[in-house]
Amino acid sequence: MARRIPLSPQAQAVLSAMPSRRNVLRGTLAAGAFAAAGGALAACGTKGTNGNATGTQSEGPKCTTQDLSATERKVLFSNWPAYIDEDEKNPEIHPTLVAFKAKTGLDVEYTADINDNNDFYGKIRQQLTACQTINRDLVVFTDWMAATFIRNGFAQKFSPDKVATFAKNLAPSLRGRQFDPNMEYAAPWQSGLTGIGVNTGVTKEVRTVDELLTRPDLKGKVTFLTEMHDTMGFMLLSIGKDPGNFTGADFDAALEKLKGGVSSGQIRRFTGNDYVQDLAKGDIAACIAWSGDVIQLGFDNPKIKLIAPDEGMMLWSDNMLIPVTATHASNAQALIDYYYDPKVAAELAAYVNYVCPVAGAQEAMKDIDPELAENPLIFPDAAMQAKTKIFMPLTEAQEKEYQGKFQAAIGA
Repeated sequence: MARRIPLSPQAQAVLSAMPSRRNVLRGTLAAGAFAAAGGALAACGTKGTNGNATGTQSEGPKCTTQDLSATERKVLFSNWPAYIDEDEKNPEIHPTLVAFKAKTGLDVEYTADINDNNDFYGKIRQQLTACQTINRDLVVFTDWMAATFIRNGFAQKFSPDKVATFAKNLAPSLRGRQFDPNMEYAAPWQSGLTGIGVNTGVTKEVRTVDELLTRPDLKGKVTFLTEMHDTMGFMLLSIGKDPGNFTGADFDAALEKLKGGVSSGQIRRFTGNDYVQDLAKGDIAACIAWSGDVIQLGFDNPKIKLIAPDEGMMLWSDNMLIPVTATHASNAQALIDYYYDPKVAAELAAYVNYVCPVAGAQEAMKDIDPELAENPLIFPDAAMQAKTKIFMPLTEAQEKEYQGKFQAAIGA
């Protein structure tokens, strides 16, 4: 099976912003689809259950919505671009979705129109706050935005009897997450690791975050990420704090350490996905990097490696959620459960090359690609799992405060 270029959602967002003809066309179509969605008000039995117009303190779903799954045999699914298997001859055909329809009789209207967590959330927030339809039954958000989505009452709860396969096969490392401890709202679509990317063609391996910040041969040849949760996760680890459970004082202390790396000239700059080109060319020697990107670079240059630093790695997921105004919730749950069949999950992972969130998929992968089945960046082994951390869910006030401090520190 051909291996898909494994760009992270963050990386894909950057590439999607580039003015290629295909991306312009895709963006235009997506915008048009959203304009249509924006104009459609609730007409399917959606009722508001509280009057919180700001949507900042809601607990539990803020609306009730009639489920039309029995009579309307379809699912409306929004995801990130290049994040699902594609037919080699026709990228608009997704073999796993074709198989899902054959198995269940359900049509899936699949739209790759999520390019950025904040942008997409901003497009749908007002409608969801007003309990209006967004013409979506499934959306995919990264952990921190999934936490916001749930906290604001914008997600429907799963029915346990409809997601039994998900409940059974979600990887142990992803159970009990702080923003969804009982697995009621968010099912990971794919996961990823953030570690240290190194071009060993221009420098020796880097084992710690402190090396990035102090090693003389790396001065001016290091980049960190503009994504606050990734970079500050590493900075918290570097001062001995747990990114999954820290205080404001811990954050400030970690930020001061980061500022030292900036003022000393050790950190060359903060980047989005554009570190990829610099690392490949050897213009930078090491960086904070996303696992999917480094897998991609490693296919062409084995000297480029993702290293799990001694302090640990950050683990993140992009999660399937059912909007509170979705009118095909049962069908959406059937789709979630389908992707938690290990064989289906392995087929998807073999194509997208991200960390697979489904227990049992590694064994199924052996029949598809034995080499990928042994790749710890797709199936982290116990040693790697023990070193992973998930960033603590933040309140909206914390998110605003920490983002402000971080953006000021990196000069954004």
